[in-house]
Amino acid sequence: MFPVPRPSLLEQVLRNVARRYRLPPIPAPGMPVPPSLPTSPSSPVAAGQAPGPAATLALALEHARVAMERGETPDAALKPLFLEALARMIHDAMQAEHGDPVFQAMVLRHRLPRVREYASLSAHADRDQRRVRAMVDAVAHPGKAQARGAGPERMALARLHALASSAAWAALADSARHLAGMPRISSDAPLLRGLQKLLDDPALARLQRVAELASDEAVQRHQALLDRNGPRAGSPEASAQGWTTQRRGAAVEASAARVLAALAQRLNDTEQGHDLYRVVTSMRVPASIPGNAERAKSEWDAVLLRRAPPLRPASDHEANLADDFRAAAAPGTPSPGIVNEKPSAPAGAPCGLASAPRWDICLLVEAKASIDAAATDFPRLLRGLRLLAHADATSVYPFETQQGVVCLRGASLKALKADADDPAGTVLYCCDVPTDTSTRVLSAASRMQLLCAQGSLVYASRLAEQQSVAHANGRGERRSVDHANGLADQQSLDYHDLEPVWDELLASPRWHGVLHQYATLRRARALMVNVEDLAAAIDGAA
Repeated sequence: MFPVPRPSLLEQVLRNVARRYRLPPIPAPGMPVPPSLPTSPSSPVAAGQAPGPAATLALALEHARVAMERGETPDAALKPLFLEALARMIHDAMQAEHGDPVFQAMVLRHRLPRVREYASLSAHADRDQRRVRAMVDAVAHPGKAQARGAGPERMALARLHALASSAAWAALADSARHLAGMPRISSDAPLLRGLQKLLDDPALARLQRVAELASDEAVQRHQALLDRNGPRAGSPEASAQGWTTQRRGAAVEASAARVLAALAQRLNDTEQGHDLYRVVTSMRVPASIPGNAERAKSEWDAVLLRRAPPLRPASDHEANLADDFRAAAAPGTPSPGIVNEKPSAPAGAPCGLASAPRWDICLLVEAKASIDAAATDFPRLLRGLRLLAHADATSVYPFETQQGVVCLRGASLKALKADADDPAGTVLYCCDVPTDTSTRVLSAASRMQLLCAQGSLVYASRLAEQQSVAHANGRGERRSVDHANGLADQQSLDYHDLEPVWDELLASPRWHGVLHQYATLRRARALMVNVEDLAAAIDGAA
């Protein structure tokens, strides 16, 4: 019979482990906001204090979602609540000193065509540089230049190569044109064709345009805003930051795996099975499982497995075939001694052997270095569960892990179908953040999607123009973007201009994730436990 019942000790641990990261339900309209809902991403609600724009948006979105799921039209009062909160969030993001530099850079791109052009060209500049340098190497590589012998042509070719190395694109184009006009070069047909190809290539023109735009004041302001957000992609600083983040994640994974191994040991001691339970890490989903793997989790950080009950051979004759199979298994040969199970891998692979132990999934664990990471990962996790549930119940699947190949029964994977929409008994997120000091009720992805909406960018562009005029009129940049004056500016802007954002939010499928964002946050964080709390629950289990 499979899958096997869940061990009572495991049920007790999952039931008793503290869920310190859990979020409260959104209060019904007209009810007071609970203290656990913050006024901002970093401060809890004080007594008598109204929620901040992020919390207000979360309230409005959740009330709208609940109404629509009931087949009702969202309360008319939600629309102005949403619009006013979105306007406040835009004003906060546009503050010079304490705003959001990424959003401010986005608004600059929206307002100014030259900044937009620079950003577009810069996105492909690395590829263009590689292309141009390859064409320069084809005509002016130092090895080729040396073969020409001493003279002005060799010096000109060396200069061309040096200009490419120093990214002096305008000077490189001038040098290539000069070279093409030299008598001894113009009579060298292959070299002349190479120079003309270089001059005619759009990549060189794009690089020259990027260099020209880089001196523009607005472009420089745009780049300064991006630099405030952290090191640029591909830079040594970004690589170092990525390495630090990777090490942090690996440390959390190791902690979670150790605690899960302690749980496996407790289960083995309780059921007097020395190797009945085990833990594997970095379990990769095999391609042999049918189903859509797009954007689904393909690797699980740590998994608690239970050895499947041994299966009786269908007959003595089939049992005797096992030794022959292990000695020389031909492709396509069914695994002998197994009733209603067949290996999904080619015969001769570990799971094709009758002696290979079969395992069932008891618990899947994902380690996260931050609390917010769980909500971002949650949709991918659900898709990963649904992918596993597409397994053939009569098959056995080989999973690569850090501990080697493990053979999981398709019936165990198939049973995950029932958990895909409610994975509370199947999945845990593990984190080592001691306390939740910055409860975020509006996810970072939802916040940015709201700010990036066309209506939001139009509204923010008008605000930026007001700030620019105020600064030019002598009010001073600091005063023009001060929060108090920002509220005054807000009154001069009509937040009803943001109505298209609300209308699209209720009608367009692309806003589904934003509309359901708080429900997703709650579900993800309900699955999250601190590794110390999990260890305590294991130690305290009877």
